[in-house]
Parts: sequence; C-alpha cells; structure tokens
Amino acid sequence: MKKFAVFSGFLGSGKTTTMMALTKYYAAHYGKAAMISNDLGEGVTLADHRLAQLNGVNASEITDECICFCHDVLTRQLNAYYDDGCELVISDIPGFGVGALEHVYHGLTEGYPGQFQLAPFTVLIEPCNAALLRSGRESDAAYILRAQLLEADLIVLNKCDLLGEEELTADRAWLVENYPQAEVLAISAAKGDGLGKLAQALRQGEASMRHPAIDYDDENLQNAMDQVTEYYLEYHARVCCDYFDGTEYLKDLAFMIQAELQAGGFEIPHLKLLAWNAEGDYAKVDLQGVERPIETERCFKGPCTEISVSLNANAVSPADKLDAIISEAVKVAALMHRLDYTVFKKECFNLGE
Repeated sequence: MKKFAVFSGFLGSGKTTTMMALTKYYAAHYGKAAMISNDLGEGVTLADHRLAQLNGVNASEITDECICFCHDVLTRQLNAYYDDGCELVISDIPGFGVGALEHVYHGLTEGYPGQFQLAPFTVLIEPCNAALLRSGRESDAAYILRAQLLEADLIVLNKCDLLGEEELTADRAWLVENYPQAEVLAISAAKGDGLGKLAQALRQGEASMRHPAIDYDDENLQNAMDQVTEYYLEYHARVCCDYFDGTEYLKDLAFMIQAELQAGGFEIPHLKLLAWNAEGDYAKVDLQGVERPIETERCFKGPCTEISVSLNANAVSPADKLDAIISEAVKVAALMHRLDYTVFKKECFNLGE
C-alpha cells in the first residue's frame, strides 16, 4: 500500500501534533509511516520538523513552497518513503492553505496517474474555530475556515479533551449538518484519543476527488491572504553566567510579542516557539491569538546554560511591524534573562507580495 494523505486546517488546529501522534500510532499498529512538514520559509528548518525529530518521528520537510506547486519535490519524497517500506505518508500544508484538494490531489492524479493511493482529504478544526463558525460571525478567518471545510472528505474535530460532552455533541452535530459531504471524527491528538478511528479512516477510505464549489481566485479570499505575514527566526542563546529557566524565557518572549501585537491592533493566529539544548531536552510554547492564553506544551526538565530557538509565526500584520515587534521582544527577553544570542536565519514576508 502506498497511501498519501493531506492534512489541511487553520493555524492552531493541531496538524503537527496530530501527524506526529498518528505516525507513531500507525507504526505501532499497522506498518511503517512518515510525515512531511510543509511551509513557505526559504532555507529554514521548520519548528514543526524539529519538534518531530526531537520526538523520534519518521519525518522530513518541504520548505520555500507549498506542496500545491512543487509536485516533483513531493513525489520524490513520497517515493523515497515508499521505497523505504512506508505504507502511509501524511503531509500538512501552510495553515491558511485553501486549494490543496485541487492542486495536490487532482494535480498528482493528473500528473502521476496510478502512482499513489490518495486517502480521504482531511481537514482539522479546533473548538474555538468551530465555535466561531457556529456563531455566524463574519471574518476573514471564518471565510477561510468555511472554504477549507468544503474541501474535506474527512473532518477531524481536534482537542476534544477541551470540550464537555454537551459542547462536543453540539459541535459534531453542527459539522455533520453543514458539511454533509464529509465524515466527522472527534479526537484529542495530545491525549491520544480517537487515533485508532482516524488511522482506520485513512487506511480504509479513499479520496472522493470532488470539485467543491470554491472560487480559489475570489477577491475575499485573496484579501484575507494578503493581510498575513509569515515570520521565521532561528537563533542560539547562551547565558552569561550560572543557569536560566529556558521555559520561562520562552513564555516571557511570547507574552511580550502578544502584548505588543495587541497594543498595535494586530492578530497572531499562531506563534510557535521551540527551544532545545545539546542534551536533547526541549520546551515548546504556543500562542494562538492575542486574546488567548499562552500554552506551554512542554517544559525543560532542568535549568539551561544555552539553547537553540526556532520561532515560526503567522500574523495579521504588516511585515515591517511584525519584524520590529519580534526583534525587540527577543532583545528585551535576552536582557531579562542575561542571555547573549546569535541569529542564524530570519525571514519575514507578506503572503500577498
């Protein structure tokens, strides 16, 4: 079996956590599996890919271009995995991505007929965004979310451990009613709940290869994308003396970025902060909106003397403003924790450019 699945979904829906958990689950219960992290940064190592490596997941990355538009690169990676014995390969797409059903699934079918078995096109959604859609409030985020869900063969309501039974039932029922073309599953990738059903759905199901009624050149969709800035930063930080708390450093950095974006009237759908040390220990901090609490996914087990840091962010902000905010926050946080730091890579660009 040479099964390939695309995981779409809005920023913060838990695509990376789900891909890591599912890859491990599948390997433990069925056969060899792998995941591909995909984003637009040029020459960077994605925080998602580094996180997968730190967790011992069979993983690779495609950077600098969405897999929608680099089928040659994608097929080479897929064939390398299949030649290595993988039965299932999963790839995400950039978090505002709409159109992967058309560009990836239909593109592979037309350009490489019969080479790959395409699993149900899968879209993840998390409770806050499900609540946004159920409320009927109009926004750029709601517009993108609806377009993504219209592409789905399989809708995965992730982070269901954050919902009570009544809320979970209501969200599932709403998704089933409004997106009848898709099967709806509820999981918690972080807790491992529902992974068996998800694995079975991908293993046994097939892509419908529909052509949903979405205008990918719609002005509203383009306007929403044009407001988004992508940011990638890689640097190394070392304390001048003694030790420091690497987890608290990441939380302080995230808090400063959040506060300044909020003061400027900007939004940040997702900020990922990943830091690791030479011993293989790591910490991860996430921010999924200026109004939402900072989430600490994992803490360092002990004090640090030096760490490497990968910062990936998507913000509704002009590129120059976001660059200024993050650069100043990194500088101030370093002073607070008495760190010297060296930047190895920085990229900041607006998706509309």
